[in-house]
Formats: sequence, structure tokens, C-alpha cells
Amino acid sequence: VQLVESGGGSVQAGGSLRLSCAASGYPSSSLCMAWFRQVPGSVRAWVASVRRFGTLGVADSVKGRFTISRDAAKNTLYLQMNNLKPEDTAMYYCAARISRAFETCTAPDDADSWGQGTQVTVYS
Repeated sequence: VQLVESGGGSVQAGGSLRLSCAASGYPSSSLCMAWFRQVPGSVRAWVASVRRFGTLGVADSVKGRFTISRDAAKNTLYLQMNNLKPEDTAMYYCAARISRAFETCTAPDDADSWGQGTQVTVYS
């Protein structure tokens, strides 16, 4: 599975961004897909995920502000980020796990593939 992220950038606190992750080589509907983020010196942290049959999960730190969605026809995963805060500043990575049933993808070790990352910077 190849993953390519886009949509990062710099935004003032309170603003919005939408990240996209285009998947190729495997239908996204058969994947568990997730967003992680990482700041220098820290491990990658799970942000949100959508499992093969559509179950969504969002980390408490972004609940109510971030929304994950998937467009199977476009083989693309999205992360809509609203009311951004400076602490959301990080490199955001898309991850995918080939799923045959109910596998989760909430830990970095779950992932079979990673995108190259897209930087999100939120300034106050």
C-alpha cells in the first residue's frame, strides 16, 4: 500500500485545515486507516482511525475538533481539523493496515504502511 498525504500548512490558532491521504495498491475499504502525529523527541501518537467496516475512533485530545472520514470511491482518507491549537503542531502521518476483519490501527506497530508525513503548524 502506498500512501501520500497532503493538506498541511501553517494556520493561526482557531483556524482549520483538512488533510488528505491518497492510497494506492490496495482498496481503502479493505484497510484500517489512521492518522498519527509526532513532534521531535516524542513517539508517534494516534489521532484518529477508521476500521475496515467503518468504526471510527478519535483521541480524547482532539475529540470534538477533528473528524476522520474515508471516501472509498476516491481511495482517500481525510482528517478535518477545526479550532486548531498550538499544541496540535506536529508532523502528521497517514498509516494503513491490511484488514481481513476487525483489526484496529491505533498503535504505530499496527501499521503495514506509512505516508511521508505532512507538517501542521499552528501559531498563536
